[in-house]
Amino acid sequence: MALYQSALLQKVQQGRVKVNRKAYTRELMSIYANIPEERRADFSAIFAEREKNQVLAFGCNAWLGGLGIDRFYVGQPILGVIKLLTLGGFGVWILIDFFLIGGVARERSIEVAHSIRESMRA
Repeated sequence: MALYQSALLQKVQQGRVKVNRKAYTRELMSIYANIPEERRADFSAIFAEREKNQVLAFGCNAWLGGLGIDRFYVGQPILGVIKLLTLGGFGVWILIDFFLIGGVARERSIEVAHSIRESMRA
C-alpha cells in the first residue's frame, strides 16, 4: 500500500495524474490510516490549518481570478504573477481555471498531508 501511495504522490507531483474527489478522499483516508492512533488528532489539527480548500480556491478564481489570487492561494506564485500581469490571460485563463483550480487545490492538499505524515515520523 505504501508503494502505491508513493507512486501516486510522484505522479501527482509530476502532473501526470489529476486527482478527482474520489481519489482525493481515498488517498487522505490511506494517509490517515498510516498514522499512529495517538498522533491522529495532531495530524487532523495540523492538516485542517494547512489544507487548501477547493471551494475557497474556486471563490478566489470567481471573484479575484484576474489578479491571480487563486494561484497564489494554492501555492503557485509564478503562475499567480503571470495571471496578474495578463489580467487572467485576458479572461481566458479565468474560464479555464473554473475547471482546473479545484483539482490543483486537491493536489496541494495531498502534498500537505504527505509532508505532515513524514514530519510526524521523524
